[in-house]
Amino acid sequence: MTHAQTENNKCTTCSSPGSDKLNVYDWLSGMHMPTQSRFVEVKFKNTRKDYYLNDSGLSLYPGEVVVVDGIRGFDIGIVSLVGELVPFQMKRKNIKPDHESIKKLLRKPNQEELDRWTSMRNKEYDTMLESRKFAEELRLNMKISDVEYQADGAKVTFFYTADDRVDFRELIKVLADKFKARIEMRQIGARQEAGRLGGIGTCGRELCCSSWLSDFRSVSTSAARYQQLAINPQKLAGQCGKLKCCLNFELDAYLDALKGFPSTDKKLKAKNGTFYFQKADIFRNRLWYSKSGDPKLICLSSEKVMEIIEMNSKGNFPETLDSYSEVPENHGSRDRYSEVVGQDSLTRFDKNSNRKKKRKKRNRRKDNNS
Repeated sequence: MTHAQTENNKCTTCSSPGSDKLNVYDWLSGMHMPTQSRFVEVKFKNTRKDYYLNDSGLSLYPGEVVVVDGIRGFDIGIVSLVGELVPFQMKRKNIKPDHESIKKLLRKPNQEELDRWTSMRNKEYDTMLESRKFAEELRLNMKISDVEYQADGAKVTFFYTADDRVDFRELIKVLADKFKARIEMRQIGARQEAGRLGGIGTCGRELCCSSWLSDFRSVSTSAARYQQLAINPQKLAGQCGKLKCCLNFELDAYLDALKGFPSTDKKLKAKNGTFYFQKADIFRNRLWYSKSGDPKLICLSSEKVMEIIEMNSKGNFPETLDSYSEVPENHGSRDRYSEVVGQDSLTRFDKNSNRKKKRKKRNRRKDNNS
């Protein structure tokens, strides 16, 4: 057993930062299956995963280090999923089992291969800094955000982001001459970059794209509008500079709630004027209307709004909307403050500090008198 494995066939390198990204919960792990899948999911640096054919029938467990086929050599990764869930994952990602691109899982690594793998990973940060200098010298409008070495050092993959198309042919020649390896340039988007680098979001938790979110759906400002959120780029943008992925999480609930709501584009007409939609509280079933230039808001339930719209369609107009208005529940700041801090004074600490100062003065006087 090598130094990278423990008694329970778990790899100690799994405790390294970013090694647990996008893990799949194996809910079939405790069940005995009559047939085992021939395919294994192997994870590499950050969020990169691939599927390999276990043709030799090795008995593997999640967390074990394995040697797999690489480009003109071999690569080393960590087993992240085995068993019957692997074909489901391959089907979800549109990977056919008989496709020629699926490579083979070779063996378990020896100590020499593990040492070489570790040394290659230790070189990645310095390689990234050097490659950035080369790109700057060649005046290329690109940002190299990550570097990944193949375990045997035969290939180096550079992940970069760029707004426009970049001609990096000269850069590849410089990098190949410097690092004596095959160079691969892979362009990624801003969301993929955030997923690879990781970080903490404004919610205080690890970024969804680097912890569990495996597919990136487009996020539009309409998702914020449906949820009655202010269109503030500083609030709605994530660390990648794009709209936050979490804007889509509750969007379906808002869309379902809006199905029973009247159209906000329609105006409410009364004999004392025309009223325009201002805002809505979807889950309390309320809408607010006001006349043009009048700051007074009238709160109406969605049923009352539907009733008034139907009256207007028949040519009937109420005298005023005040008779239909509802008084919203009082959620004043005073009540909320008392619930949170229990009606304590905000200057209670200042008073305590003043008492301490008075005590010190008294003690000094006693000492002087004595």
